[in-house]
Amino acid sequence: MKIIAIGRNYAAHIEELKNEKPGNPVVFLKPETAVLKPGMPFFYPDFTQDIHHELEIVLKISKPGKYIERKFAHRYFEEIGLGLDLTARDLQQQCKEKGLPWEIAKAFNGSAPLGEFIPVKEAGDLSNIDFHLTVNGETRQKGNTSHMLFDFGTILEYVSQFFLLKKGDLIFTGTPAGVGPIQIGDHLEGFMGERKMLDLEVK
Repeated sequence: MKIIAIGRNYAAHIEELKNEKPGNPVVFLKPETAVLKPGMPFFYPDFTQDIHHELEIVLKISKPGKYIERKFAHRYFEEIGLGLDLTARDLQQQCKEKGLPWEIAKAFNGSAPLGEFIPVKEAGDLSNIDFHLTVNGETRQKGNTSHMLFDFGTILEYVSQFFLLKKGDLIFTGTPAGVGPIQIGDHLEGFMGERKMLDLEVK
């Protein structure tokens, strides 16, 4: 199982980090060891002082596929959920300044906490999904899939040119604005509509 993640997919998030708007999906990978299963706490590592939360809609691939056409992309995922792309922002900035890859800032152990998955048919209109994140009961991030620069079909079409998608692979589809730091003791909850899908304690 692999995690394929999309960066810079919401205009407001691009603006808050002062990045350039991409012409194609920005793709990076996380290893299986990044996965944190539902209900497991996240233990803050000692190699960073600035981990940020990034709530994302996650697609779970249901069958193998490559060179998938956008119009057929819906056939390749049957479940949808929420996940967090935890990012060591200080390490990421250091790597960027040196022109180096920044996997250590994105792909470290436990950096992809997952919530529950639901059948796609229960999610309603995939092009109009509201989702949000609260930290200690305060709303931090709010997004809607209608604001994505690249929709689910476009993402699958693009990434499947380079990577064979296999059953169980996860596609993190990008984060809306409102990212920010987490601290030990924080309680993070992710919602799709009004349905709580993710619950994470930081220790």
